[in-house]
Amino acid sequence: MNEVAVARPRVLTVIVSYNFEPWIERCLSSIRDSDYPSDLVVIDNASTDRTVSIIAERYRWIRLVRSRKNLGFGQANNIGMRMALEENYDYVFLVNQDAWIEPNTVGTLVGLAEKYPDYGVLSPVHLDGKGEHLDGSFAKYVGGASAVSSKKSDIVEAAFVNAAFWFIPASALKKVGGFSPLFFHYGEDVDYIHRMRFYGYRVGYTPLTSGCHDRQNRPITRETQMKLDRVYYLSVVSDLNSGLAKCLWGGLAPLKPGMLALLRGRFKEFCFYTGTSVRLLCRYLSIAEIKRFCKQGRPVFLENVHSKIKPIWS
Repeated sequence: MNEVAVARPRVLTVIVSYNFEPWIERCLSSIRDSDYPSDLVVIDNASTDRTVSIIAERYRWIRLVRSRKNLGFGQANNIGMRMALEENYDYVFLVNQDAWIEPNTVGTLVGLAEKYPDYGVLSPVHLDGKGEHLDGSFAKYVGGASAVSSKKSDIVEAAFVNAAFWFIPASALKKVGGFSPLFFHYGEDVDYIHRMRFYGYRVGYTPLTSGCHDRQNRPITRETQMKLDRVYYLSVVSDLNSGLAKCLWGGLAPLKPGMLALLRGRFKEFCFYTGTSVRLLCRYLSIAEIKRFCKQGRPVFLENVHSKIKPIWS
């Protein structure tokens, strides 16, 4: 009796690169050496180092898409997500350029995604670049190292997992779409999780595998923190799950740190936060219109109709 062979789910791994050279070998080799095969596309955001030439010379098995300008993290990933849908992949795996995975990571995520179809985003445990400790941001979101080590299940639901390793079913992409073009860099992952939850998907990680994210030696400057604050307020205004009051709060909330900065004689910070509030309130109606698009249950932002939407801040 002949058995019918069952095709394995197809995975497209997407890496957005910008001056990728310091991590290129470790990152790409980890995908190549995976126990479970996946196709790989690199979307290059106009790198100024040798990223493109190295990939072209040493990694000819990789599809390379070259952008003439820096599209930002979300919009570059959208190119790969669109490819995954157009070419009928079952899953897309977003991996940061400064990250790498274990040989069993992709196969583990495929197995869990098949077992738990209600999860829209799955991730391995995030370690630091040395592989010795949890990544700092990941630890904050999941409750620390003790919380991770105490988990006995194969999957753990989380409020949020940062986008260094996101494994997403194509079925979810068809409903949720891609990253919002309102965000250029930072905040697009928070907004995306909001939209996943709007459609009833869960978010989680598995203790059965891990990946390393090499960013522990990058201190957050005051200027960077201010920009993070700014996209946080935008993510509140753009949240599909929030009512009018909370959305308006997101637009007005920057006035508080602005006034505190003024009282401390930090006029530049005062202008930054006040300007943030003014811009969010002025763009509120256009943001509300984009939110209505996001509630249509179709692959928004992966269609050309949305290509004219510009980020609030670049």
